[in-house]
Amino acid sequence: MRFRFVEEHRCSFPTNRLCDVVGVSTRGLRAFRSRPASRRQRSDLVTLAHIKEQSRLSLGSYGRPRMTEELKEIGLEIGHRRVGRLMRQNGISVVRTRKHKVTTIARQAIAKQSAERGTVTTSSISRQTCWIATSTLMPQTKSGLATSVTFGRVSDGCIWLSSSTSTQGA
Repeated sequence: MRFRFVEEHRCSFPTNRLCDVVGVSTRGLRAFRSRPASRRQRSDLVTLAHIKEQSRLSLGSYGRPRMTEELKEIGLEIGHRRVGRLMRQNGISVVRTRKHKVTTIARQAIAKQSAERGTVTTSSISRQTCWIATSTLMPQTKSGLATSVTFGRVSDGCIWLSSSTSTQGA
């Protein structure tokens, strides 16, 4: 662990100073560099190759539990914690591909508000633009009934409104 730290930071600081700070000898660092990989490291590399292959074959849909089962079917006796560690260290994760579920909560809220106000509301929702139309009947004292129609368009965060009123005689 200490030698790895020295190796990672030797570009920023002198090697002999890092060895002094960490408390290792420069001779030990040279021995670390020339030391072959341990049996566990070699085994991890073989297992990682199998994990990458299974992940590729499953199109990235296998997580740690299913990956462990697949490796056991191949003939590797390996635990789920080791599989999880190797997947985590190498950035192998499940690719979730869920389709977008369209809900009508926004339309229901608009309909509920217009029902409370006594207005009729229709809306059309597309990807970039949302159109809303509202018509309201308003009683007037002299001329009978007036109809107010408001059209609204929400596009790219901007709201555009236009309104018109017509009067019906009594």
